[in-house]
Amino acid sequence: MYADGKILIAKSDDKEIYINPKMANRHGLIAGATGTGKTVTLKVMAESFSDMGVPVFLADAKGDLAGTIMPGEENENVSSRVSSMGLVEKGYAFKSYPVTFWDVLSKGGIPLRTTISEMGPTLLSRIMELNDTQSDIMNIVFKIADDEGLLLIDTKDLRSMLRYVSENAAEYSLKYGNLAKQSLAAITRALVSLETEGGESFFGEPALSISDLMKCSSDGRGMIHILDSRQLMLSPKLYATFMLWLISELFESLPEEGDMAKPKMVFFFDEAHMLFDDAPKSLVSKVEQMVKLIRSKGVGIYFVTQNPTDIPDGVLAQLGNKVQHALRAYTPAEQKNLKAASQGFRENPEFKTLDELSNLGTGEALISVLDEQGIPTIVEKCKVLPPQSFMGAISDAARSEFITSSMYTIKYNDMIDRDSAYEFLERRDIQLSEEAERAAMEAAEAKERERAEKEAEKERLRAEKEAERERQRELREEEKARERAEREAERAAEKAEKERQREAEKKSRETQNAINSVGRSVSGTVGRELGNTLGKTVGGSFGKKLGGNLGSSLGRGLFNTFLKK
Repeated sequence: MYADGKILIAKSDDKEIYINPKMANRHGLIAGATGTGKTVTLKVMAESFSDMGVPVFLADAKGDLAGTIMPGEENENVSSRVSSMGLVEKGYAFKSYPVTFWDVLSKGGIPLRTTISEMGPTLLSRIMELNDTQSDIMNIVFKIADDEGLLLIDTKDLRSMLRYVSENAAEYSLKYGNLAKQSLAAITRALVSLETEGGESFFGEPALSISDLMKCSSDGRGMIHILDSRQLMLSPKLYATFMLWLISELFESLPEEGDMAKPKMVFFFDEAHMLFDDAPKSLVSKVEQMVKLIRSKGVGIYFVTQNPTDIPDGVLAQLGNKVQHALRAYTPAEQKNLKAASQGFRENPEFKTLDELSNLGTGEALISVLDEQGIPTIVEKCKVLPPQSFMGAISDAARSEFITSSMYTIKYNDMIDRDSAYEFLERRDIQLSEEAERAAMEAAEAKERERAEKEAEKERLRAEKEAERERQRELREEEKARERAEREAERAAEKAEKERQREAEKKSRETQNAINSVGRSVSGTVGRELGNTLGKTVGGSFGKKLGGNLGSSLGRGLFNTFLKK
């Protein structure tokens, strides 16, 4: 609780344990086995920071931190502890706190989103469990998107970008280095897996504005931002990467402040081991660097985990305020961790830290904080204060009603899908498709024109051949007609000649007949006259008759002989 201008978190038999507000941004650790009271300690500290006017961000892994919106309730254990610690005199009272519920998966709180670009290639590679080669290619993909002015907002933007780079891998490899399509395909598969784990809800707009986490309520108390992590914890990589991204955003967004009277914001990282499990050295170094430098920006980070050994030494060394609940040690490895945890405190001469660590009861802790000079105090065995708000879960109806009434619901509830890489590449694909379709149509039209031209040429050639055949046919017909005419003329000439010859022969015969007739007549007459003369000479009628016949025959014979000659 916040009292006397300091944060009272616990009491020993004779001492009150405060965290000095000036040292609250020197970070801290809350550790202990399951069931030893880490969540109560976290809640008491969060309430105290809120009362001091410092906004708080914390993760609720089991749902029992949601009760912060309601006042605490009287019970025997709380009453006994309040009375034994004399807290009423300090102003202890049950009360509710200003709370905003958030949820990366958009189920148990106001949707909490960021963009692919804000997450960056390094953290994305971490969450997607990419190997070194694939991580390098992821960096190149982001570089190409940046060079070409393509916004990477949600997962479909990154998926489109991966496809685009894969399709143009040969071209980009010349400028950016080898881009194996197998690696790009592996990144795409990892991205699809991330989407199924909730990445599709987490990446988008409106993205969380860090300034909204830095606000106080109307009564001046710091807003307690509770991240509902009941489902998110089932995706440890997504949870750890989100929390790391949030620290990075705080680091990059806030200006340098130097030493402040109190923090600007306090950040509780529950289940902190998830951040460092299987994390590459480069990522651990980055976390260590941010933890070192973010203090000067007024942000305190408190890691909550089961064992201090879950935190890398370089980070653990930066945690000035430590609350160590009981640790159980049943195996040699656990005993080694127990010893290492005890060595992280300044020894108290009144007890042995190692012995006390395994004997602490629920709600008890070994605590060492930074004094006003920033020096760790000697370790004290203490009892942690009870929270002032309700310790436990709330109904879904109460949660839903509270979320609906939040001033941030209107701002963040509905996802906005603005023009980005996906839309640009979709338009490009459509344009290329249309261009390809036009080119195909033009090619088809050209092919059709060529076919039509060929067909026309064939038709022309056919027509020419047909015309030539027709001309040849006509020539043949003309030749035949000419030949027929010639033959007809020849036949007519022959017929005329024959007719002429017949006429000539006829005339010749007629002439001959006439001549013959005249000749016969003349020769007969002459012969007869000659025969008569001869018969007369011979004498008698016989001689006369004989002379006449003989004279006629002789006359005709002489006449025929003459004609023949």
